[in-house]
Amino acid sequence: MPDKPRSGPDAGVVTAACAGDRPALDHLVTQCLPLVYNIVGRALNGHADVDDVVQETLLRMVRGLPKLRDPAAFRSWLVAITIRQVRDREQARATDRGRRAHLEDAEAITDPALDFAGLTILRLGLTEQRREVVEATRWLDPDDQELLSLWWLEETGELERAELANALGLSDRHASVRVQRMKKQMEVSRIVVRALVAVPRCAELDETAATWDGTPSALWRKRFARHIRGCAVCEGLDEGLLPMDRLLSGLPLVAVPAGLDPSRVLDAVNAVGPGSGGARRRHGRRSGRIGGKQVVGGSAAVAVAVVAALVAPRLTGGSSPTTAVASPSPAPVVSASPSPTPSPSISPSASRKPKTKPSPSPSKQIAAPAHIASGAKKGVGVWSFGGVSQALASSGASWYYTWSTQHPGITTPSSGSFVPMIWGAKSVTDASLAQARSYGPYLLGFNEPDMAQQSNMTVDQALGLWPKLMSAGKILGSPAVAYGGDTAGGWLDRFMSGAAAKGYRVDFITLHWYGGDFRTPQAVDQLKSYLAAVYARYHKPIWLTEYALIDFSQGTRFPSAQQQADFVTASTKALDGLPYLQRYAWFGLGADPSKPSSGLFTDGTTTTAAGRAFQSAD
Repeated sequence: MPDKPRSGPDAGVVTAACAGDRPALDHLVTQCLPLVYNIVGRALNGHADVDDVVQETLLRMVRGLPKLRDPAAFRSWLVAITIRQVRDREQARATDRGRRAHLEDAEAITDPALDFAGLTILRLGLTEQRREVVEATRWLDPDDQELLSLWWLEETGELERAELANALGLSDRHASVRVQRMKKQMEVSRIVVRALVAVPRCAELDETAATWDGTPSALWRKRFARHIRGCAVCEGLDEGLLPMDRLLSGLPLVAVPAGLDPSRVLDAVNAVGPGSGGARRRHGRRSGRIGGKQVVGGSAAVAVAVVAALVAPRLTGGSSPTTAVASPSPAPVVSASPSPTPSPSISPSASRKPKTKPSPSPSKQIAAPAHIASGAKKGVGVWSFGGVSQALASSGASWYYTWSTQHPGITTPSSGSFVPMIWGAKSVTDASLAQARSYGPYLLGFNEPDMAQQSNMTVDQALGLWPKLMSAGKILGSPAVAYGGDTAGGWLDRFMSGAAAKGYRVDFITLHWYGGDFRTPQAVDQLKSYLAAVYARYHKPIWLTEYALIDFSQGTRFPSAQQQADFVTASTKALDGLPYLQRYAWFGLGADPSKPSSGLFTDGTTTTAAGRAFQSAD
């Protein structure tokens, strides 16, 4: 641990900011934002509310500055405010759960863009034991996560022990006792991490993990640790463990995402005026991800201004398109048909002009629901058609993709985000990778390389190009196979084995699924079984980037409109309940009004039955 903590804000800057000097305030907010972001991010470990808590902390800091008596105590004061906001958020969620027994489990699921364990490893390029330490943080008790957020900063030289104790409302001695207890849990967690990645892995440990869903937790840490302590195969895993303080010493803070622009916090505060709604609490907020939340209540003016300007980055394409995006064709049926039929060819260089669609009669139009939900995981595959941008904004999707690194002619709604994809071998160009870097934290890998009609790549070819995708520095999804993701020796299995052997990074698994059994309960069960089998094989988060009910076993057959809608409702609820399923994308946004399809909108305003069900899905 450094002998001297890194310097905090200069007392003169704090004094000037307290007096209302705007340049000083700009500098102060900019300087303290990384500290606040790292405390909140690690304490909540990537919960969807991270950015909300960060912005609320900064707003409270700015409003409270005129009352700060000792500028030299600014950093300690700010850390205490931050911890109070974290605790307030936890208390509010606990109260809300007590009132709403039907609150869905997805509300507590971590987004990989915010998961601080994953971000720390990815952005700081950690290896070996440092990576093990970060992985171990996921296994802590919730109370220890809060303490970890401060202790981590103490070890990296950002905080002093007195500031840590003050933020927790403890004496130095009591704080030291709690830190030691937390460090012991971290050491146990490090050994658990080692045991779970050991090759070969202990057979008895595999039996213990048979009912584990793959999500790190304190309960499973205790179960695995109990096995390890009495196992001759697992003993000795603690050999060579370096002290955590040595491993963390000198590490930088995790970089603040571009969407958290401190100047916009100040603009929001100035627009509303000091003190407006500062003492009032937001309430009635729906569960949702950043950019997808609807915030109402007493301080709505402040909250809406800040969420719109600070938290939700407006991701719209600014460059001229170099390739047009085709309307992708469905992949083969998974699990419902033993012999998948290839889907029609698509290519990122192909183009499709929107067809002129007849205006449906008033009796055939389906009115949009009164409420459009924006779920954390909910996404959609999008191609160009008349009214596409309006339909996308009305769909409630919190993210979308176009099978390309750009979205020509498609405007990204303020409540959503665009995720780029490197479609195939010919898409691995400097220009495409540069485009991908300009959009958010994610990058999707190759599209159906196991299909001759799609990107059609051998495993060796994909592995040969993979380092170029890794070089984009994004949270990277595997190639999206059309089927057989759970099959030993299948395309995805050989790719993942090859990537592991070469030390290549694959952050999450990407899958497609199409069901040929149109009975809703059976279709949902088949989908869940497939996802569970894939997760059991790779133990990585999953994105389901194409799915719908389409039977390819004998030509192409669609269910009735009501069957498709029923499946949308049931499947989205089921997917939201899977902790390892981080995002899903329905296939797709557009629909031809003259033909059966799985599409959601026939134009910018007219929904299909499936579209209305999708709008209502949380």
